[in-house]
Amino acid sequence: MVNVNQGNATMIPTPEIAERIKSAVQVGRLLETAIRLVEVPSPTRSAKVVSDRLDEILQADGFPVERPEAGWPEAPAVASRYETGKPGRILQFNGHLDTVHLPFVAPRVENGLLYGSGSSDMKGGIAAAVEAMRALRDADVLSGGSVLLTAHDLHETPWGDGTQVDGLIDAGYLGDAVLLPEYLCTPLPIIGRGLSVLNINVKRAGEPVHEVLGGIEQPSVIGAGAEIVKRFEALDVELSQKTHPMAGRESMFLGQISSGEIFNQSPTELHLAGTRRWLPGTSPVEVEQQYHDILAEVAAERGVEITGRFQMARDAIEIDPGDPFVAAFQAGHVAATGRELPIGAKPFVDDGNTFVSHGRIPAITHGPDAKGAHTLHEEVPVDELVRVAIVYALTAVAFCGE
Repeated sequence: MVNVNQGNATMIPTPEIAERIKSAVQVGRLLETAIRLVEVPSPTRSAKVVSDRLDEILQADGFPVERPEAGWPEAPAVASRYETGKPGRILQFNGHLDTVHLPFVAPRVENGLLYGSGSSDMKGGIAAAVEAMRALRDADVLSGGSVLLTAHDLHETPWGDGTQVDGLIDAGYLGDAVLLPEYLCTPLPIIGRGLSVLNINVKRAGEPVHEVLGGIEQPSVIGAGAEIVKRFEALDVELSQKTHPMAGRESMFLGQISSGEIFNQSPTELHLAGTRRWLPGTSPVEVEQQYHDILAEVAAERGVEITGRFQMARDAIEIDPGDPFVAAFQAGHVAATGRELPIGAKPFVDDGNTFVSHGRIPAITHGPDAKGAHTLHEEVPVDELVRVAIVYALTAVAFCGE
């Protein structure tokens, strides 16, 4: 559990400050930023052009921009700051500019909704974070500290591996706490499970052959696959006993299986894919070893070759609900909306897991009430982008200043 003593106390934004921030957030400017980001296709590993676009937007607004490669020179990340020049904490806004590998959908606005690739996941959220920086500058209400905005590629699995975030952290692009505008507007998540993506290939020697011409005598890749399914199902039952009241349970899940060309031919390969999720306190090293041990046992018993990829997405994380950053976020949310959020869990993994486990800073995922992530029908209410911009700016007021 990350519990960082941040030093200075939380500042409660006054109604006057809240009104100044709300007045400083410009809907048209925010929406234009979102559209300009969404209109640039940026599937994972190909985010250079949209990163350049964000660079251009920020510099046109007068913000300084740095372009750290962070281990991925094909699409250098974007880093920008709004600084008061006075002592205080650094609040980081971080988002990914890459999108899943689906056909591109151009942006459009209808009935108060922004549509298009990445509008909900998460170019709309990044635009809201940019607008929060503008509002803080224009309203001149930040009493100290600074805001660091970072945006990057390599987020979406399985195409990306998240390493550009590690590179940013290792290069020192790290605040005292971070907000991430993924599409989760409630609850306030303080815990999240870890995730790995599993890809398994089962092979036998020889060629595909008709079952009555020797195929039935060959080692069965389908039988081996069935044994893997059986053992993973048994493991999932065992894992179901490891639960958390907010985050749910650990799991082993298979969602894909494929093999063979025709019903009466003995195939030489089988493929399975799924996920493994675990709770804080469980070692990902031990989780991976358990996975490989099962595959090795089945391979030896069935006379086949099995290779298994354990693609680590993010480790499990937990932050202290008493952390000053949690209090600052709640203060900002109350000032923006009039209410606190309930404490809860994050159902997915995101870069916040990396900031907690690798950067050792508290991370809160909070974004617009958006729909359609990882589909062709992404949409986000413009009003929600405005709300997020206000919440982010007021959280900065509560967290950064002395």
